Amino acid sequence: MSDPIRLAPGDQAPDFTLDDADGKPVTLSEVLASTGQRVVLYFYPAAMTPGCTTQACDFRDNLREFGSAGLTVLGVSPDTTDKLAAFREKEGLTFTLLGDPGKETLRAYGAFGEKKNYGRTVQGVIRSTVVVGTDGKVEKAFYNVKATGHVDRLKKELGV
Repeated sequence: MSDPIRLAPGDQAPDFTLDDADGKPVTLSEVLASTGQRVVLYFYPAAMTPGCTTQACDFRDNLREFGSAGLTVLGVSPDTTDKLAAFREKEGLTFTLLGDPGKETLRAYGAFGEKKNYGRTVQGVIRSTVVVGTDGKVEKAFYNVKATGHVDRLKKELGV
């Protein structure tokens, strides 16, 4: 099984422009420049699935704490903007969801590739989180994370 790229602290975070749930383009470098905050990019397989809903709601419920610590949260999945909008509305999500149906950004961040699923090797989204500093460099990168408990672990790692 070949491993996809893995980003590490100090690496330049790949810049990207993806559409949000409203179909508006969002560019990482512009978010960093306009907010002056670090960015938590979390990559998840699919909106409206149980694990992804748990993780998204954990981020939603802790969003104020992340914001107070100078962190902007962006969720990235291969979903369409329509599905992201429905997910946002259904779960009351108050952070930006980005769609990457072509999976270019997912691949650039090492969040798409071969993974084990119920003992079989498949191609898919590797649940991951990358923290990007205001300088555009990777501060932390977590791969193959669990949906449940990851936000709490992230808060401890980042001192939130």
